[in-house]
Amino acid sequence: MNVTVGAKAPSFSLLNTEKQKVSLEDYKGQNLVILFFPLAFTSVCTAELCSIRDNIGTYNDLNTAVVGISVDSPFTLGKFKAEQNLNFPLLSDFNKDISQAYGAFYENFVLDLKGVSKRSAFVVDKEGVVRYAQVLESAGDLPDFEAVKNTLNGLQ
Repeated sequence: MNVTVGAKAPSFSLLNTEKQKVSLEDYKGQNLVILFFPLAFTSVCTAELCSIRDNIGTYNDLNTAVVGISVDSPFTLGKFKAEQNLNFPLLSDFNKDISQAYGAFYENFVLDLKGVSKRSAFVVDKEGVVRYAQVLESAGDLPDFEAVKNTLNGLQ
């Protein structure tokens, strides 16, 4: 399944690094950037999420929350979040349902790993409507964060 701009964002309820359920509905009333990433502790994922950490004030100024989602376990994500001092929630899609619902899913990834999130960026507005969607085929590429910020500016 692929998510299209203008459609309602697929709902989710996933465990965060504190093993608490976090859902899309928790963010109603504010904009949300959803970042799917392949695997914790890999170089490109670390660089991507640390760049968000270092620029979180930009998103806060735009009344926007950010979440990162991968198929890693909540335990792995907790260690990754702590080691990188990430200042936004990481959510575990261990069962791979949400990555598939967003069309952000590799059936086969490098090293013959099966079922890994594709690097992707989605902007969901205050009403739960997708306003930006980018799913990258190459895990080595980064989302277009300028386009994400331009979308968020347009929602102000």
